[in-house]
Amino acid sequence: SASTKVASKKPRSPAIAKQPGSKVVGLPNPSKWMWPTEGKVVKAFKGSKTIQQGIDISGRMGQTVHSAATGVVVYSGSGLVNYGQLVIVKHNENFLSAYGYNSKLLVKEGDKVKAGQVIAKMGKVGQGSPLLHFEIRKYGKPVNPLGHLPKRG
Repeated sequence: SASTKVASKKPRSPAIAKQPGSKVVGLPNPSKWMWPTEGKVVKAFKGSKTIQQGIDISGRMGQTVHSAATGVVVYSGSGLVNYGQLVIVKHNENFLSAYGYNSKLLVKEGDKVKAGQVIAKMGKVGQGSPLLHFEIRKYGKPVNPLGHLPKRG
């Protein structure tokens, strides 16, 4: 019916993302983050005013990189300086996550991804050791991922 078509064109309210315990698909509760890859944190978060706006996780070349939460890929490419091949996933109106220095990108812009889905293969920076650069941004500002990721052993 005509009323159904009108209702479907209504934009979704960004306020939904701010409601605690929201059950809307694609808006994960931030307490549900998961580690994007196996490995040791070799560079810690230094704060939003420094170059180190995320963490670096060591691993091996070609190791799988997973989306840390459900969302939509908003960037997949190598156009941003200092990130190599990069994937950015938007999780809701508040949160984005970024995955840098990949050797291979397995998703494209617009792809919907689930938490844990393989989105890339680990690469390295220049001649350095293989690693994943991982950032979580809240309202566009980098936050310490370790405050959101589950504690490890």
